[in-house]
Amino acid sequence: LNKIGDEGASGLGSALAKCINLLNLTLDLRNNNIGDEGASGLGYALAKCIKLSNLRLKLGYNKIGVIGRSGLVSALTKCINLSNLTLNLSSNEIGAIGTSGLGSALAKCINLSNLTLNLYNNEIGDECASGLGSALAKCINLSNFTLKLYSNKFGDEVATVLGSALAKCINLSNLTLNLGSNKFGDEVATVLGSALAKCINLSNLTLNLGYNEIGDEGASGLGSALAKCINLSNLTLNLYYNKIGVIGRSGLVSALTKCINLSNLTLDLDNNEIGDECASGLGSALTKCINLSNLTLYLG
Repeated sequence: LNKIGDEGASGLGSALAKCINLLNLTLDLRNNNIGDEGASGLGYALAKCIKLSNLRLKLGYNKIGVIGRSGLVSALTKCINLSNLTLNLSSNEIGAIGTSGLGSALAKCINLSNLTLNLYNNEIGDECASGLGSALAKCINLSNFTLKLYSNKFGDEVATVLGSALAKCINLSNLTLNLGSNKFGDEVATVLGSALAKCINLSNLTLNLGYNEIGDEGASGLGSALAKCINLSNLTLNLYYNKIGVIGRSGLVSALTKCINLSNLTLDLDNNEIGDECASGLGSALTKCINLSNLTLYLG
C-alpha cells in the first residue's frame, strides 16, 4: 500500500513513454488508489513503447472503471510486437462493458503466444461473453493461456461462449481456467469439456470450477470430454463445493483412466456428496492410471 493515485500513475507513465526502446516491462501497482485518469495516463505511455514484446501489468485492487480500461486497452492494440502479456485488473470497477472492450482490443494483438488475464471480482455479467470470447477465438497463436474470472456475476452464457472460443485455440498446450464462484451448472461443465476436447495439443490443464452448482451430469460430461485430451500429462481439476454424487464421480474417474499419458493428477472433490462407495470406487479406478507418478486427492 503506497497510496499512489492518478497523479502518480500519470507521472510514471509520462516517464515510461520516453523509454522507447523497452522490450520487457513489469509494472506492479496493485493495492493503490489509481482511477480512470491514472490508468488512461499509463495507457498513453505504453502506446509509445511500440517495441515491447513482454509486458506484465498488475493493477489489481485499484479504482479503475470503464474509461480507464479503455485507455489502457487502446494502448495495447498499438503494441503490435507483444508476444507475452500478463494483465491483472482484478477487484476494480470494470464491469461487463469494460470486459467486452478488452476482448475487442486483444483480438488485434495477433502475435500473442502467452496470455494471462486476471479479471476476478469485477462484476462482469453475461454481456461480456461475446466480446471476450470472440477475441480469444482470433488469438490463434496462443500456446499458453491463463484466464481468471472467478467471483463475478455471470451464468451459463459466458461459459458457453468462452468454450466455443477455446475450441478454436487449437495450438494451446498450457491452459489455466478459473471460473469458480459463479452460477454454473451441468450444462456449462459439459460445454466446457466439449471445447477442451478439441484442444488436442493440451499437455497441461488446470480447471477450477469450485463453488458452482455442478451435479452428476456435468461431472460425467466433463470427464467424457477430458478423456479425449489424450496428450494431457498434467491435470488439476478443482470441483470442490458442488453437487457431485456417485454417478458423477464414476463418470469423471472412468474417463480420466483413459488419459493414458497422465503423470501428475490433482483432483479436488471437497464438500460434494461422495460417500464410502464412491471413495472406494475412485481408488479402484485410479489404479488403471498406470503412468501416474504424482497424485493428490482432496475428499474432505
